[in-house]
Amino acid sequence: MPIVITNHRYRARPGIQFTAERLSLREWVVLDGVNGTHPLRSAAYEARHAPSLLRAVVALDMALQTDSVSIAELIDHASTLNGWYGVERLRQAIGLADENSWSPMEPEMRLHWQLDLGLPHPLCNHPIFDLAGNHIGTPDLLDVEAGVVGEYDGGLHLAGERRASDIQRESLFRRAGLEYVTMTSIDRRDPTQFLRRTTEARERALRLRPERRWTVDPPAWWTPTVTVNQRRSLTAAQRERFLKNRVA
Repeated sequence: MPIVITNHRYRARPGIQFTAERLSLREWVVLDGVNGTHPLRSAAYEARHAPSLLRAVVALDMALQTDSVSIAELIDHASTLNGWYGVERLRQAIGLADENSWSPMEPEMRLHWQLDLGLPHPLCNHPIFDLAGNHIGTPDLLDVEAGVVGEYDGGLHLAGERRASDIQRESLFRRAGLEYVTMTSIDRRDPTQFLRRTTEARERALRLRPERRWTVDPPAWWTPTVTVNQRRSLTAAQRERFLKNRVA
């Protein structure tokens, strides 16, 4: 994490970086006696200085997951940064960011869909229900137009009860008429096969057009938590109950 300095006597060394970018007093915060910068400033800084657009989007998604910033607030903040280093990357990243990513792998998978395949921005971790209002599952990504679920399976998904649960989830999604595609850690090194599987799944879904036995519209009793504002409105007890399954 960069440390703000007021002169250039300090030099970066492993694990420590310095920045002399100007900083207004309203951007200072103190947490447990430690000086820091406001989450909005910090998230924007990480995106502006990210080595790639993907890393910038990941930085914003993970900040949005904490509910300390929102996309609307990032847009307003970016409008004050004309001429600042990396502001165009920040603006690009805001346009691709999502307020409901649960892990850093999800924006990576999402950007393959959007940037490599030209697909629309999918829903992220949005609950899916059957037509009777029963919760089917909450996939990493959902292409609503085609009816394709996208899931990232890391090492924790490969064995034991977690693997059995994943197989059951896939069965439930397919039973509701949804196509299903998985991205693995191997696909991160070379996404070619993942992109092919996604393309084939989407083409199959659009061609077959199975009966749609699912909806993203929640029943009246459901408490939505897919946006920052929705999560900010929760009580402490509700946050513990409804957000405990989010994976950091």
